[in-house]
Amino acid sequence: MSSGLIAIIAIAAIVAVIAMVSGYYLARHSRGSIKMALPGGAYEPGGTIEGTFTMTTKKPLEGKRLFVAVIGREVTEEREGDTTRTRSREIYRDEQVIEEARTYPAGETKEYPFQLKAPDINNTDSVGGMLGEALDLGLDLLSSRDERLEWRVEARLDASGIDLADSTRIYLNSGF
Repeated sequence: MSSGLIAIIAIAAIVAVIAMVSGYYLARHSRGSIKMALPGGAYEPGGTIEGTFTMTTKKPLEGKRLFVAVIGREVTEEREGDTTRTRSREIYRDEQVIEEARTYPAGETKEYPFQLKAPDINNTDSVGGMLGEALDLGLDLLSSRDERLEWRVEARLDASGIDLADSTRIYLNSGF
């Protein structure tokens, strides 16, 4: 194959990926939206996370469940020369169901208050030894790996087709 043909195929592949990603977000936005509102960004371990989210529907939606969750992810960055590879895995999830399955009519806007318990990262029993994991992560600082815990609060309508969701990053005070 000529280099011109390879360039055309590469450009076509990139355009196709961009079109698919854009189409997904346009389809998601055309169904409605969820907007999260949290008054603070840092919380005490074991304390209360209070907030609200507003859900607006543009089309009728068949909701399987509407929920909020606190999610903890371990993010690992490995450096080798000039290359950095990032991967993450969920290590904590605590969900609160706001509403069970129901149909949401088009044009509805509703605000939902919620309260969630912040993970008690200082109590290793309550989070499955997360503090121990965090200390192990500190030892990895001497290597070419960087590991950290990231926390989010997410509101999601698990719906037929594409979900509506929003999330906000939060910080937990370590107490050290």
